[in-house]
Amino acid sequence: MEQTKILIQQKNDTQNEILRCALGLFVTKGYFNTSLSEIACAAQLSQTQEIYALFDSKQQLAAMLYNNIVDSLSVSIDEIRRRNKKASEQLHSLVNLLFKLTEEAPEALRFLFLVNAAEFLPDEKTFLQTPAVNKMLKMIQLGINNGEIRSLAPMLIYSYFFGIINTTLALMLNGTLEKRSELYQSQAWLAAWNAIVKK
Repeated sequence: MEQTKILIQQKNDTQNEILRCALGLFVTKGYFNTSLSEIACAAQLSQTQEIYALFDSKQQLAAMLYNNIVDSLSVSIDEIRRRNKKASEQLHSLVNLLFKLTEEAPEALRFLFLVNAAEFLPDEKTFLQTPAVNKMLKMIQLGINNGEIRSLAPMLIYSYFFGIINTTLALMLNGTLEKRSELYQSQAWLAAWNAIVKK
């Protein structure tokens, strides 16, 4: 039994290392310019076959990576919604999280916001179709219902608010805005909130 646990743990550790290395290569070189042999080398595996023991293909690897990132964001949004009652508080906490992730997990955000996953994952839901975005739309609907947010279609409000936030994040992630995230966070929040707040 103990040996089985060790083998499962080793499999998970290897899988996580492959995913971590693939993420780094996908955001720096691009999906199509990254080979499985490069991922194996970065993960310090002796051969590409070790990747095939865990993933059927590079596309499956990328799909797992994409879904892991989206699922993690979705879980964080659930927690934010549980902790905060007002839409303004929920959205503010979400913006705080996204800016924090630009410092702590920039490659994950680059993969989500800067890489066009639809080019190599045509069968996956686009980011706008994911449960994470659906939960963001529920935050917005809450704000509309409570009179905090202008009464417009939630997806339109989403585009106004997250258009500002996501563009700021993208500018930071691609190096156009070079300073630390906290220097832009409050400005981006104010601009985004003022675009949707009911006055």
